[in-house]
Formats: sequence, structure tokens, C-alpha cells
Amino acid sequence: MAGQGGAVGGEGEKVAALARLNFVQQGAELAYLLSEDPDYRRVTREDLAEVGRRVRLKRNVPLLARLLQDGMDGHRFDFYVISAAPREVVLSALEGIVPPDHIIGTRFRFQRKTGQLEALEQAGMPPGVVNFLPGPGGSVGNALVAHPRTRYVAFTGSKEVGLGINEMAAKTAPGQIWIKRVIAEMGGKDSIIVDADTDLDGAAEGVAVSAFGYQGQKCSACSRAIVVDEVYDAFLEKLKRRVEQITVGPAVEPSNYMGPVINAAAKKSISEYIAIGKKEGRLLTGGGEAPGAGYFLQPTVIADVPPKARIAQEEIFGPVLAVIKAKDFDDALEIANNTEFGLTGAAYTRSREKLEKAAEYFHVGNLYLNRKCTGALVGGHPFGGFNMSGTDSKAGGFDYLLLFTQSKTIAEKVGMAK
Repeated sequence: MAGQGGAVGGEGEKVAALARLNFVQQGAELAYLLSEDPDYRRVTREDLAEVGRRVRLKRNVPLLARLLQDGMDGHRFDFYVISAAPREVVLSALEGIVPPDHIIGTRFRFQRKTGQLEALEQAGMPPGVVNFLPGPGGSVGNALVAHPRTRYVAFTGSKEVGLGINEMAAKTAPGQIWIKRVIAEMGGKDSIIVDADTDLDGAAEGVAVSAFGYQGQKCSACSRAIVVDEVYDAFLEKLKRRVEQITVGPAVEPSNYMGPVINAAAKKSISEYIAIGKKEGRLLTGGGEAPGAGYFLQPTVIADVPPKARIAQEEIFGPVLAVIKAKDFDDALEIANNTEFGLTGAAYTRSREKLEKAAEYFHVGNLYLNRKCTGALVGGHPFGGFNMSGTDSKAGGFDYLLLFTQSKTIAEKVGMAK
């Protein structure tokens, strides 16, 4: 494999070593650790300290380090950028984006520090390969994106920032000899369709977990439940009962399913959307602050929301769910596709015909059938969305590595050289 500036030596041997390394597959265990599954959803500092053991980095990172070291002589390294993001996004982005960069022999600059960087160092990652560079995105991040030596930009964050990075990267800086490549994972306005012919208890569970895991602070979170009219009221009753069982408080307490939102600005923005939602629909449950010294909000469900309402169209990035009524399954599909995003989605139905219709017409990069719309496992469900949700890069899949490489085709007329 090669990066800009020269091939990594001993290619055949390295390919065999990488096959043994199988880094992407082993990332699935960490992805599950970071999922909202009740047994794994709380990631503590102690968890991070044990990342080496959980993902077997103690065995694999020294091998990876050796592969990198073999290719460092005379290699011209590129920069990689991830925008600052909430803690949950930073952890998953670091695990999803850093390994592919490292496998192909490149250095990485990261804009928000986490305990996982320390874990990588403890596991044997060479110094200087992963770099922590603090600073605001408007100055530090922009400087990295605009620099002529930057070759690729891997970004996870909002639509607005991602589009700005894409625009900036498209401009050629003096001394730049390549077209910069942007791999962007941006926002979402993700829907779960609930059909009349389905297990309503299971659907209510899937919607609640998808909407309020990590306080809804992830691009894959369910922010719209689109429910067929025939079971609309019955579903609302079950959903209300399930959401009101969610406990909110410090995440260090295992009994708390929801912790605080990321900061005061996020709490303010989410609260403003809740106020808008109360005018656009009917408050079913929640709608205010949760007790405690911190940025705590109640899990909020707003029913009877029009499909084009603001809370049905704009990414809130918090514990707010809009419930929309559909005439039938076809109408629900049409509503599901009416935003500018296309990241995740799910459909609950017992009808095989309707599942196949969802697979064909539900326009999202990651579709889940009869299960929640979050929790993609690395190596099992490569992640990336359509439209304004990003470049559909499918992080966690084997093809993802190719986004960080250049291919060279070589042809030779046989019989001419000795």
C-alpha cells in the first residue's frame, strides 16, 4: 500500500501481516463497547485504560507499529483532521478513522484529546503518529485543512462545518500538487417507521433506545418516529410508558440511562427546540430540565408533529423525539425521505413485502429492519450516509481503507526486458 510521497517497502510481506492484523474486524469489539447497549453504554476512564485488552491492541499495535516504522524512511506524511465533537462521537470517530490512516502508513492530527490516545500510546503506538492538537476549529482546524501539505481530511461533525471543510479543501493553496480528498460524516434526521402489523412493544423499545441513548447526541439517533395511523394511539401509549422509565443523572451511576448533554450551549439549543416543538405538536412526555447539578434534560417526546415542522426537519442533537402520523406504510416511506439527510433509518413490520420495499426506497446509508437504528458494528455494518449526511464513506468496512490510498496501474509489454 502507498501514501503520497512513496510506497511503503516490502509490500507483499506487509499485506500478509495486515491480513494477520485484521484490525478492522477487531474494532467491532470496541464499537460494541461504545454502543448504547445497556451492558456497555457507559464508557469510564477505566474502560479506556483497558482498550488495549478489549481490542487486543497489546498484540496488534506493536505489529502495526513495525509496519509503520518500515515505511517511515523517506515517506512524506499527510495530515488528517477530525473536528471537535461530543465525547461519544470523538471516541467512535477515533476508533473508526485513525486505524485506516495508520494501516496505510500516515500520520494523524486529532483536535480533541481523549483517554483513548493514552491507551494507544500505552499499547505501543509510535510517538508522533497520533497527535493531539488543541484549539478552535475556526483557527487551528481551518489552518490544517487549507495547508498545501494536507492530502486527506477525515471529518465527523455537523453539516455546516462539514460543508465548510469541503469548500475550503476544494481551493488549491500555493504549492499544493494534489486535489484534496474529504471524507465527511455529518448530520442526520433519522426516522423509524412503525407499521400496523408489527410488535408494538418491540418497536417502542427500539425507538426509545435509539432516540435517547447518549442523550440523543449522535448523528444516528432516532429523532422521528413515523407511525401508521391504525396503531398510532396504541404506540404512543407504549412509547410514553417506556420513555418515562428512563432515569436521568450522573453517568457514573449505573442506574441512570441518560447523563447530561455535552455543555451549556447544547442544553440551551435543545431547550429552544423543545419550546418550538411544543408549539408545532403536542407534548407527550418530558419537555424540561431534569434535576441535578449539570446539563440534565428530560427525555422529550412530542406527538402529532407535521412532517415539515422544524423539529421534524432540523437536526437537534439531543433527547427530543418527534412522532409523526402516516396514513399507511407507503406514506410513511415518503415522509421518511422528506429531509435533506440520509444517514440511518429503521422499519418495524412483519410483512416481508414491506421490508423489501423499505430496502428499495428508504433512502439512507444505513438501514435497519425490525431493530433500532443505532449501533452499527465495525466490520459488520459499515457506516456512512447519503445526501447532507456525508460522503457515504462507509467507515468500518474494508473498502474504507481505499479512501486513504492511491492506486497505480502498471502495464508492461512482455518479452522486452531481461
